[in-house]
Amino acid sequence: MAARAANSIAPTAVGSSVANSSFNDKGKPMEVRRSNMVAAKAISDAVRTSLGPRGMDKMIQTSKGEVIITNDGATILKSIQALHPAAKMLVDLSAAQDVEAGDGTTSVVVLAGSLLGAAEKMLQKGLHPTIIAESFLKASTKAVEYLTEMSTPVNLNDRSSLLRAATTSLQSKIVSQYSSTLAPIAVEAVLRLVTPTSSNVDLRDIRIVKKVGGTIEDTELVDGVVLNQNVVTSAGGPTRIEKAKIGIIQFQLSAPKPDMDNTVVINDYRQMDKVIKEGRQYLLNICKKIKKANCNVLLIQKSILRDAVDDTSLTFLKRLNILVIKDVERDEIEFLSKSLSCKPVADIEAFTEDKLGYADLVEEANHSGAKVVKILGVKNPGRTVSILATGSNHLVLEECERSLHDALCVVRCLVKKRALIVGGGAPEIHVSRLLSQYAHSLKGMEAYCFQAYADALEVIPTTLAENAGLNPISIVTELRNRHALGERNAGINVRKVRRSFLMSDVLMLILVCFAGVDLEHPGRRRCATTACINKCY
Repeated sequence: MAARAANSIAPTAVGSSVANSSFNDKGKPMEVRRSNMVAAKAISDAVRTSLGPRGMDKMIQTSKGEVIITNDGATILKSIQALHPAAKMLVDLSAAQDVEAGDGTTSVVVLAGSLLGAAEKMLQKGLHPTIIAESFLKASTKAVEYLTEMSTPVNLNDRSSLLRAATTSLQSKIVSQYSSTLAPIAVEAVLRLVTPTSSNVDLRDIRIVKKVGGTIEDTELVDGVVLNQNVVTSAGGPTRIEKAKIGIIQFQLSAPKPDMDNTVVINDYRQMDKVIKEGRQYLLNICKKIKKANCNVLLIQKSILRDAVDDTSLTFLKRLNILVIKDVERDEIEFLSKSLSCKPVADIEAFTEDKLGYADLVEEANHSGAKVVKILGVKNPGRTVSILATGSNHLVLEECERSLHDALCVVRCLVKKRALIVGGGAPEIHVSRLLSQYAHSLKGMEAYCFQAYADALEVIPTTLAENAGLNPISIVTELRNRHALGERNAGINVRKVRRSFLMSDVLMLILVCFAGVDLEHPGRRRCATTACINKCY
């Protein structure tokens, strides 16, 4: 009905506009524009089948031969080697959504593809690309207003709402059956970083350590720090230290080497003994200075120039009862320093007791068949969180990490924008209905474009129904009817019996697609990307 109303509005205005009625984009520009749309819609169709809790998973083999099994839109598109510039724009759009919101990476691409399909139909009717692009941007702003009115404020002290939001983001993942385990971990991890004045959370302060062993149910939030590395025990050193004093060094405990390749020829065995003795004495002096600072747990940064620590040093450190962990990555140093309240030291002469961190216990324990180093009871801990993720193999672990990241991003979005909206296609149907009504108040070509934008939004509930094996036409029609009767929270529920496919306030989704009205928010970015592809030739 709305479509017929819009059609009845526009013809006189189109006919009265000589400039636009004579616009006929023939030749190369139209071919290039069509090529852009075909490439972008191909990317959209590639991920469309993975949308929603009943979406299919994709098995991808990378150029390095690695196999990835996921239904995360950003991960899928990152693995696709898109060559066409327009296709790359949609890949970048999904990556931008992943950075901005963390969730909705598939939805944003599917919506962009639907908007491009609507724009293509407008072009075939003779509308100018600039008019279509400007109208879509105006419609996007209007849609944000409607969604803001639809949203429900949420308090961060209301853990049940946070858990529902995190659980919803996990429902469409491979690990959805473990959402009762992962969702509370994500909520608790973010809340530990939130202060009363927080307006954002830096997810770099949350570290996920993956260990093969056990199942995803064994994943836990550690009250302390978990390390990726294991304790070095080749020389028989300790694996458990109580009342630990922890030092982080960025120099090597091995014999020094010159910057240039030199060859030294030694013919006398007495000179050989002297070289070995000097080397041992050099390392012994370093180890004694470390012990003099009362350090009993030593974290050594990974070195690319020479061995971070050799057997001789390990023997000395074992005799001094110092626990050694080597090959700490450079990008881990900042996190560990913040977590343990200690300072990394690049020179042995600067290694003093005031640079150390303190903890009640450092031990290497067996967790579900995997060796894990935990630092517990940290004194003066920094505002950081460590999560130990476990799984039966690397494929499951990778997907568990991606799912946890999405759940963490959803809770972080609630810190940034403390409001929730219902899911299951309800927001899209609600906005589509209101935009169709608003199109009646417009005149000329803008009415056509607003109606096309409203129709394009229905791709989300349609896709959810298709992926669940339901009849999309009857489902979307019934959904429109419910919303027309005032049930604006009615959406598709694909988890229950098919006859009971409508829900009210069951699935709560974070406001990830329309977080505000500024140009930086993902809803406007998606629309701007669509407009750019539409106008390019």
